[in-house]
Amino acid sequence: MASPVSPRSPVRRAVLVSGAATAVAAATGSRFALAELVATPAQMQGPFYPLTLPLDRDNDLVTVTGRTGTAAGIITDVAGRVVDTEGRPVPGAVLEIWQVNGHGRYHHPHDDSDAPVDPNFQGFGQTVTDTQGAYRFRTVKPVAYPGRAPHIHFSVQVPGRNRFYTQMYLAGAPENDKDFLLRAVRDRRARESLVVALAPSPNPGSSLAGRFDIVLGRTPVSTEP
Repeated sequence: MASPVSPRSPVRRAVLVSGAATAVAAATGSRFALAELVATPAQMQGPFYPLTLPLDRDNDLVTVTGRTGTAAGIITDVAGRVVDTEGRPVPGAVLEIWQVNGHGRYHHPHDDSDAPVDPNFQGFGQTVTDTQGAYRFRTVKPVAYPGRAPHIHFSVQVPGRNRFYTQMYLAGAPENDKDFLLRAVRDRRARESLVVALAPSPNPGSSLAGRFDIVLGRTPVSTEP
């Protein structure tokens, strides 16, 4: 797999990285206050992981190198930490996300939806957790896809472990009750760990922010089809 690509400018990198995860945490809270951490449930990779990774695949999905526009939709920060079940940070984990654009279409040739393609939306992002296991992405608020609740796909790669896939859902989305993957998580606490409440963002350039902490179990298993 190709190595992560750095953000496109030092100024932009500073905006995206410096103190951002801390600011989002302060605004949205963290489930690490729980006495016992529940491992994040694994979820399927899904059919729309990119066939070819884009050249531009940093942690800011709302702008694309060579284009002056901004992605359609509500710009949203998603930040959090990757830890183990004892709350110890997992530094150096490679995180990837992919999702529909603000119109409800994946940037993937097999998505035959009637929703328009957004050339200003990257569709896929990649970053690496810092020494505290923290990460941040700047993307758009996901919208519902036919048969699915609004969600963001996550991949976590840690040396010595299988690649771990999961999905993040939005609190209050009416489609959650009917989403077959979310409903398949029977344990209430585990299911709730996948659902993120969005709040006004403390970061310039973003409207909303949410915290999605990922707790890796002892034997995370890939769920690739």
